[in-house]
Amino acid sequence: MFDLIIKGGTQPDGTTSDIAIIGDRIAATGRIDGEAKEVIHATGDLVAPPFVDPHFHMDATLSYGIPRLNASGTLLEGIALWGELRELATVEDMVARALTYCDWAVSMGLLAIRTHVDTTPDHLRGVEAMLEVKKKVAPYIDLQLVAFPQDGLYRTKTGRENVIRALDLGVDVVGGIPHFERTMEEGNESVKDLARIAADRGLMLDLHCDETDDPMSRHVEALAAEVTRHGLGCRAAGSHLTSMHSMDNYYVSKLLPLMAESGMTAIPNPLINITLQGCHDIYPKRRGLTRVKEMQAHGITVGWGQDCVMDPWYSLGTADMLDVAFMGLHVAQMTHPDEMRRCFDMVTRDNAKIMGLDGYGLMKGDTASLVILDAGDPTEALRLRAERLCVISKGNVISHRARGDARLSLPGRPETVRRRRGA
Repeated sequence: MFDLIIKGGTQPDGTTSDIAIIGDRIAATGRIDGEAKEVIHATGDLVAPPFVDPHFHMDATLSYGIPRLNASGTLLEGIALWGELRELATVEDMVARALTYCDWAVSMGLLAIRTHVDTTPDHLRGVEAMLEVKKKVAPYIDLQLVAFPQDGLYRTKTGRENVIRALDLGVDVVGGIPHFERTMEEGNESVKDLARIAADRGLMLDLHCDETDDPMSRHVEALAAEVTRHGLGCRAAGSHLTSMHSMDNYYVSKLLPLMAESGMTAIPNPLINITLQGCHDIYPKRRGLTRVKEMQAHGITVGWGQDCVMDPWYSLGTADMLDVAFMGLHVAQMTHPDEMRRCFDMVTRDNAKIMGLDGYGLMKGDTASLVILDAGDPTEALRLRAERLCVISKGNVISHRARGDARLSLPGRPETVRRRRGA
């Protein structure tokens, strides 16, 4: 007997299949006639692997307005604000906010998150808090922590030392911010240093890279070279890459093949990139999103990240990766049906590859984590930002909600309305 069977769901590739679960693993797929302790009927609904966010800042989440608002709406004021907040926030504060955010994530089918943790202050309270959160949510969320020197690896006296301390405490990924160092030369040196640390320790590498409107910020070139030098491949990611939006096209024609050769991945964050970039422009006003389609055309794995929810940099957000993909497809002009389906993959399959998640998917033997959406296919899920009807993590149903059809009171019209195609 199976523990759980999901009957008749439509998978992202369009196939219809039952999924049977025993324990925390998918035990069978296809037409399943066996019995189960629980059966969920998903006929006509989209059944997908869970959403994945490869770029977030959980130590700052849900802190909007503390100690004050970001009046200018700029990246730099947000960093300054966070510099004040991280000295005020206690471990208990950060744990409580992060756990509340994880509750939101569960309700939206977001079951894997990579969060950057600021290692700048010597007290490392953020690291202590996020390690505690990781332990608490481990039964249902895969949480990766990045040692992130927000104020620079070399720009602060103990920047490098604190990254090493955080890694020794159990943080999973090596982070950095080369464009925030004092000079371009120190930025490039930080890339080399951090890549060596990741290679020597057998860890993944994820750098905030060229998050600026300056087209001469080209640390991604150094990153690609170091990824190739150390053979890091898809274990290394460049996050944001917004300067590429403003770079000379001839230079980019050289850069993209180098990135592809290295095997590195890329993580743009559309909600935040289009909000924080171009703030110093009048008109024409740049929007700052990196060259997503061009990277994909070169075979580079690109995933959408969420980055921020209600914090010093961004006043909105709901832990919904469909919101992220929806904005991304608009700004990247990915509106062909194939491109929209790719945007759905970017917040599921491609992000799982970036994070190196084992057992991710809907095949026999994969981890039994999935989400049932009130949509018929990935494009419809994006159009509607579809409700998560049921969320299953490691074989356990951890969230469910009733289908929310609207009731109408209109003469001669149906009593209920749904926005799904053909419904």
